[in-house]
Amino acid sequence: MRLAIGDKTYSSWSLRAWLAVRASGVDFEEELLPLDTDAFHKRIREISPAGRVPVLIDGEVTVWDSLAIIEYLAEVRPDAGLWPEDRAARARARAVVAEFHSGFFDLRGNYPMNLRRTPAPHPLAPDASRDIARITEIWRDCREHYGSQGGFLFGKFGAADCFFAPVVSRFLTYHLPLGTVERAYAQAVMEHPFMLEWRAEAARETHRVEADEVE
Repeated sequence: MRLAIGDKTYSSWSLRAWLAVRASGVDFEEELLPLDTDAFHKRIREISPAGRVPVLIDGEVTVWDSLAIIEYLAEVRPDAGLWPEDRAARARARAVVAEFHSGFFDLRGNYPMNLRRTPAPHPLAPDASRDIARITEIWRDCREHYGSQGGFLFGKFGAADCFFAPVVSRFLTYHLPLGTVERAYAQAVMEHPFMLEWRAEAARETHRVEADEVE
C-alpha cells in the first residue's frame, strides 16, 4: 500500500489515516506532499479525485477519505481490532467518529492542528465552547462505559483514538479546558508510540503553512 499525506505538523486528516495504517499492521510506503505548494496540487490531481490528502492506494484501489481509509483497513485486517469487538461498543465508536467527521466546525476552523506551536491559549479565543463541551462529554462517556480495559476510548487503541488524536493535540496546543478523565486520555494518546513517532517526524519539518500558524 501507499499512503499520501500532508505535512505532519498540520495535516490532521492525514494523521488519522496514518495512525490507522500503523495500527492495522499493514506494510506501506509513505508519500509526503507539502501542503499549499505547486508540487502538492500537481501530484494530488494525479491520485485523488477529491484533491485532498490523505489518499490510500492499494493496487487498483484508491481511497481518499480518512474515515473510508479506516473502514477499508478494518476490512483488510479484521484481526487488527480497529473497531471494538462488542457490537454495542462498535456502534458507539462508529457514531462518535462519524459525529466528528461531519461536524465541530468551530473547533476545526478556529483551532488548527499545529504540532510546532508552543502551547498557549488562542490570542483571539474564538468561541468553540459548544464543540469543546461535546468532545469532552464524548471522551468521558466512552471512557466510563467502554474504556475499562485500557487507557483509550474503548480500552485498546483503535479507530476512535486515531480519529480523535488530532483533536487531543488541539486541546493541548491551545490550552482548552480538560477535566481529570479527559486529561488522562489526552496524555495516553500523546504518549502512544505511533503518536510519538509522528510528532518526532513533525518536529523535523521546516515547511510553513501560514493559514495554520496561530501566534
